[in-house]
Amino acid sequence: MSQSPTVNIQIPAQSDFVGVVRLAVSGIASRMNFSIDEIEDIKVAVSEACTNAVQHAYGGGAGTIDIAFTLHAEKLEVVVKDSGKGFDPANAVSAKQDGANDALFGLGLGLTFIRTLMDFSEIESVPGRGTVVRMIKNTPVATTA
Repeated sequence: MSQSPTVNIQIPAQSDFVGVVRLAVSGIASRMNFSIDEIEDIKVAVSEACTNAVQHAYGGGAGTIDIAFTLHAEKLEVVVKDSGKGFDPANAVSAKQDGANDALFGLGLGLTFIRTLMDFSEIESVPGRGTVVRMIKNTPVATTA
């Protein structure tokens, strides 16, 4: 059995570098024969995960974001990881609400995009230790994640 290839990218936690990840995921998803619409969905989801890390993980300080793309025959798996301050996913808010935590304002909307656009997603975050967002998009011929 051959091992699924993985492409790893590490970027500074700066918004200027999210475009690099978008280009990479576009090329990888195209190689896997995803449709143009599916590629756009994947790009948006991965961009949201990276943007959340840029905006929330390091509080404006220096840090890095690690992105791993694993190309399986039946799916593309993307893992976006930071070593930032982490958060409680249950407290993420998508719209400004009275008493809402300003640090998490808008984070919930990005997470909603990720859940909606991908076939599977999970978020693991530990306050003080960072966040891992794992996303899967099934290939056009696959039926399960």
